[in-house]
Amino acid sequence: MLAHQLNRQAPEALVEYAHEHLNALLRDISEVEFTMLCSTDGFELSSASKKKIENAGKLAAVSSSILAMVQAFMGEINLEGCQSLTLDANNGKVVLTAIPNAKYPMVLVVLTSKHVLLGQLLYSIKKIAEAITQKTEIINHG
Repeated sequence: MLAHQLNRQAPEALVEYAHEHLNALLRDISEVEFTMLCSTDGFELSSASKKKIENAGKLAAVSSSILAMVQAFMGEINLEGCQSLTLDANNGKVVLTAIPNAKYPMVLVVLTSKHVLLGQLLYSIKKIAEAITQKTEIINHG
């Protein structure tokens, strides 16, 4: 396979589109503190934040690894299509969401305070993931 066919870097138009959604999530749900879109091979594509997050690059790598491990675990117990993982800690929550795509698979990471309304958050994340997936399909076929 040629080297240019192996490039999995998402197109700039897609990253900019996703960044608008990351900012909207921060604006629309006050308990959201940090959002990041990363590639499934562990590289940060875009982020938006209300607070300083150290080592965002490391967070991207760990997030993609965690989601991959959970997807493998789900396969072992015959559950298919793991799209989201919610981690609940004493001082906040993290939601990792897969954004599947043949060319540009991605992971959305959302960090919130412990007081977030989880239903509202999950609904918003689902809508964002769907929008990014649709935009990716347009770019792939456009």
